[in-house]
Amino acid sequence: MSNLSLCVYIPKKVTDDTLAVSPMQGKRLLEPFKSASGSSAIYVLEDCEVDNEFEVHRHEADLWICLEGEVEFEVEGELIDPWTKKNADGSENTLELKAKQGAARGTKKYTLHRGDILLIPAGQPHTHRTLTSARLYIIKIPQSEVPLSDVPGLK
Repeated sequence: MSNLSLCVYIPKKVTDDTLAVSPMQGKRLLEPFKSASGSSAIYVLEDCEVDNEFEVHRHEADLWICLEGEVEFEVEGELIDPWTKKNADGSENTLELKAKQGAARGTKKYTLHRGDILLIPAGQPHTHRTLTSARLYIIKIPQSEVPLSDVPGLK
């Protein structure tokens, strides 16, 4: 038996149907795209009036493609007082790091509009916020694990 993953085909109509849903306050992965994407790491994320914490993924990159709205990303720089994310069982997940909103220095800001693309490599601090609403493709791309000692701001 093969361990190969199956190909995932998502017709444009699924994206169109997903974007036809009315925005709701908060952060969520949208249906029907979420179900159609299966086990792939491709999602449509909706942010509506949110200001997220900083995060670092040590094992994967984030590829963001803005579909609708406007979203501000703050990337790179150095985290201030970061911590490791907790798994459901309470253990530490050292592949995912967090820091409070605004808890980074020396960052760059990018405002994405429809059609804009931003790639955030593994190990780079980032956050995003919206004053209104935005919808984006988020594609998780596996990368070589970044050593903890290379994460900016981690002591």
